[in-house]
Amino acid sequence: METLLFTRLLSIPAAAATLDVDRRTVYRFIAAGELPVVDLITGPGRSRVRVPEGGLHEFINRRAVTPATVRH
Repeated sequence: METLLFTRLLSIPAAAATLDVDRRTVYRFIAAGELPVVDLITGPGRSRVRVPEGGLHEFINRRAVTPATVRH
């Protein structure tokens, strides 16, 4: 796993807004292992996840398609 130093961390709503999807969709991408997260443990039994900006860019690049393969 790559070391993520000095990267901007996005909240789930911010990542969802960037992708123009619902936040539940972002959680599905995370659960499927397609989108990396950083878990900021905020107390016993509590966590708050953030999406590294670089990971979000990589996710977008992996899903980019050429115009000939765009689905309608």
